[in-house]
Amino acid sequence: MPLAFRRIALIGKHNPAIGTSLAALRALLEARGCEVRIERETAACTGARDAGSDYDEIGRSCDLAIVLGGDGTMLAAARSLVRHEVPLAGINQGRVGFMTDIAWQDMEASIGAILEGRHSIEERSLLDAEIRRGGKVVMRTLALNEAVIGKGSQGRLIEFALYIDGEYVYTQRSDGMIVATPTGSTAYALSAQGPILQPSVPAFALVPLNPHTLSSRPVSVSDRSLIEIALVHAVDARAHFDGFALADMAEGDRLVLRRSGDAIRFVHPPGYSYFVMLREKLRWSETVENRNREPE
Repeated sequence: MPLAFRRIALIGKHNPAIGTSLAALRALLEARGCEVRIERETAACTGARDAGSDYDEIGRSCDLAIVLGGDGTMLAAARSLVRHEVPLAGINQGRVGFMTDIAWQDMEASIGAILEGRHSIEERSLLDAEIRRGGKVVMRTLALNEAVIGKGSQGRLIEFALYIDGEYVYTQRSDGMIVATPTGSTAYALSAQGPILQPSVPAFALVPLNPHTLSSRPVSVSDRSLIEIALVHAVDARAHFDGFALADMAEGDRLVLRRSGDAIRFVHPPGYSYFVMLREKLRWSETVENRNREPE
């Protein structure tokens, strides 16, 4: 049977502890006839037998990337490979693992099924983000989970104005605002009491951070919307994107967000269900006794 994916990159959490898992997965793939590349920093960290490949080399030569780690590792890989349109599969070696949905004990069966073509591919939207200052773009980046504008190191409230498609919505004093994609709705935004958005829902969630009013609530808007957050007053303010890109912001700066023309493609093994994943990760429908156990 021809392989659905033959040239595969392995990207791991930068922790020597995953070296054994990485070697086992590499042996499995090579036994199935796959050509395997190891991401360069992963190779250096785990003592792999070759020097590894950088993300540009992986993007040019691989038709699948398998991530061993948690959601942070998947985020970093996705941001680096999105322009190359390389799909990603995730084996959970982290904590909760909303994006790395293959359990290690199921690795052999799940990866085997994916190689045989028994898989589904799901597209996830991203945010294109710009910071504009005095009519010029001073920063441009992508966000798979969320874009956040918030207070800086001095810890004082910031004041900003929100616009949707050029229409003024409100001015708010708060710790900041999260703009989350459906993927990011189960990340920082969830901790801030934002809504969970099914990945197929064409929307973004706007979630205030500790607003200085009792009437402010999360709002979901169409992912075709142009979202602008204008900084009105702040002693110290910052924007960050997926926890990776960070920029200081000054009064008068505008954070401009829109849906990216690019998308991330996640490869899921047979039987994957978003709601089953939520039920397991968020421990819905469990008894009180089970809820008191430490998560795996």
